[in-house]
Amino acid sequence: MSKIGTTVVIGVAAMLLAAAAAVAQVSTETVEGVTNFRQIKSTVACAGATTPAAMRGIKDMGFASVVNLRQASENGADIEAGSAAASTAGLKYIHIPMNSAAPDAAVFDQFMAASRAPANQPMFVHCGSGNRAAAVWLAKRIVVDGWTVERASEEAEALGLRSAPLKQFALDYAKTHQGK
Repeated sequence: MSKIGTTVVIGVAAMLLAAAAAVAQVSTETVEGVTNFRQIKSTVACAGATTPAAMRGIKDMGFASVVNLRQASENGADIEAGSAAASTAGLKYIHIPMNSAAPDAAVFDQFMAASRAPANQPMFVHCGSGNRAAAVWLAKRIVVDGWTVERASEEAEALGLRSAPLKQFALDYAKTHQGK
């Protein structure tokens, strides 16, 4: 290969790496009715409390589904109104209640199943603060996408994972479910 050809190949490779890194970057936005919105462009958004009024905007942003990890007993978690608003907006609504104080592998199993369904992509995942949403996404990145713990953890922290116990649960789940 000529020197020019080598230079072109290296240049193209550098541009592709830069593009891939840009795609995987987490962005934050202010979205009316949504707390702590963080998004990985074209893949997922993880957020905190999300009102029914936000569903139209979520659909307009290109999301196909909403995964709600809030428990019905949480203050302000109006599951029925959220589901109805999502349906009206043309979004698939998936409610997988998760107790952050006592996480359950069955919740993670349900999330993994939802995340593997092409019809659910891209996904808007939310809870009360974004913490649980980022925890299930951490496990998904390792189990489904084959990411390293380091790479998945960095992304999950950028998405809002702040709880050490939730992070440890997600990592333990991933360790026992890799390759399944």
